[in-house]
Amino acid sequence: MRSEFYSFTSKPTSFSETRNVNTMMHKISILSLHLLLLLCFHPLTTTADGNFTTGIDTWCDQTPYPDPCNHYFRRHNGYRLPTHLSEFRAMLVEAAMDRAISAQDKLKMSGLNCTDCRKQAILTDCIDLYGDTVLQLNRTLQGLSPKAAGEPCTDVDAQTWLSTALTNTETCRRGSSDLNVSDFTTPIVSNTKISHLISNCLAVNGALLTTGNNDTTITDDPKVFPAWVSRKERRLLKFQSARTVPANVVVAKDGSGHVKTVQAAIELAGRRKVTSGLFVIYVKRGIYQENINVRLNNDNLMLVGDGMRYTIITGGRSVKEGYTTYSSATAGNLLILIVLIACDPGIEGLHFIAKGITFRNTAGPAKGQAVALRSSSDLSIFYRCAMEGYQDTLMVHSQRQFYRECYIFGTIDFIFGNAAVVFQNCIILPRRPLHGQSNVITAQGRADPFQNTGISIQNSIIQPAVDLKPVVRSVKTYLGRPWMKYSRTVILKTYLDSFVSPVGWSPWIKGSTYALDTLFYAEYKNIGPASSTRWRVRWKGFHVLNKASDASAFTVGRFITGTAWLPRTGIPFSSGL
Repeated sequence: MRSEFYSFTSKPTSFSETRNVNTMMHKISILSLHLLLLLCFHPLTTTADGNFTTGIDTWCDQTPYPDPCNHYFRRHNGYRLPTHLSEFRAMLVEAAMDRAISAQDKLKMSGLNCTDCRKQAILTDCIDLYGDTVLQLNRTLQGLSPKAAGEPCTDVDAQTWLSTALTNTETCRRGSSDLNVSDFTTPIVSNTKISHLISNCLAVNGALLTTGNNDTTITDDPKVFPAWVSRKERRLLKFQSARTVPANVVVAKDGSGHVKTVQAAIELAGRRKVTSGLFVIYVKRGIYQENINVRLNNDNLMLVGDGMRYTIITGGRSVKEGYTTYSSATAGNLLILIVLIACDPGIEGLHFIAKGITFRNTAGPAKGQAVALRSSSDLSIFYRCAMEGYQDTLMVHSQRQFYRECYIFGTIDFIFGNAAVVFQNCIILPRRPLHGQSNVITAQGRADPFQNTGISIQNSIIQPAVDLKPVVRSVKTYLGRPWMKYSRTVILKTYLDSFVSPVGWSPWIKGSTYALDTLFYAEYKNIGPASSTRWRVRWKGFHVLNKASDASAFTVGRFITGTAWLPRTGIPFSSGL
């Protein structure tokens, strides 16, 4: 199908007047954790074994999941009672990391004896995901340490990485449902209580977020700017023609470049001994039929194409063909594989940037989940790119992400995942689904009330794709539905064409009440024929935002701390509303 590109229910209740269960749970948890702060001023300093057990109970009992906390510290010697909340946080992160390592080892052992291809695919995902969980927890522990060897991190950074660690465990758990396999991974890792331990980390770090100094604003002082982008590299994204970009590697199908495939160029970048500066890959115009993967530790990579019309990376994998939504499995290679499935490109390295490229999945609407792009890259940017697919087109899996002037095509849940992500000045184009299906734009996957994740769509356009227009009156289109209990999606100052359902949002399944009280869906000053909130859903979790101060929490500057990392890239962005 031809791609298309363009130039550029009740009376609503105010956000300040509405108090849903999600907000109340936040307040209760924060209040409980502030009791821990009192311990900072009245520390328990006794260290005898019996007193430690009693004392650690006092700390653990204030967390959302005290039992796994108490159980772990009672069984592991060598700890002393914390005297400050930050010390307790470090203990919790270390405990979670220990359990994550144990869980990954158990999954590896299960993989050695697994002969079922579908289970092998799921185990491959889980081993990968738990490996990344260990990395995120270690990154948090090292970054927050007063003796950190590298750049210290903020509590906001820590909350992002802890959110990613928890998202990874949930992604592993959900792999079985993709391939209609009974959940066999949860029993393998259940005794580690890893998810509950990470949730405790999130809650304690969340309490520190309310009291600490977490200013992430960047000034023009060159010493403050992130070291991974030089002044020269910042200008790369301002080139109108990709042909003038001073690339490290050129990809060309006709052999006129250094390599013929995008993955070959990515692997060359991965062999660098020093990854502190951007590695630029220029991908000449052409259709590249391949699955690409930017692995962990292949950081500071930039793909630049000749424009989204001309540089296209395409594949056709889907769940119907035996892939999971997250990643692609190779039987028997369970311990080292870090690739993706049901998706074409997968991005994991830090600070990834793409400009002028289309990521396409051609599986079609009948093949089920079929991802065109999966990104788990922290501080990643997609500028003037397109993502084309049907169900599950774009998996914003985790971390902080920014999409500017992008085009996103799909049918069901076609922007989904649990990143903290802002889409700014983008065009979102629901396509024609199968007969009897509805379109759902977002399915956000926030599983814990302390995860600092969600989907924010700002100053964008939502309108039907060309193939939907002939049948637009017969297909319902919704802004989103709750994939997880604390799903969070906000639409700000966006044009909503008339085909969007007047109710706006959909339950997960027709008639279901799942997450309707605990989700957070909100709209702020949208425009267009479907922007009226008069007939919107009446869920406790839905809000019409009337104050700029409320809506600004979901902007680039505040939601993804964009002013701390976007200025040096040269990418245009608006930090506020």
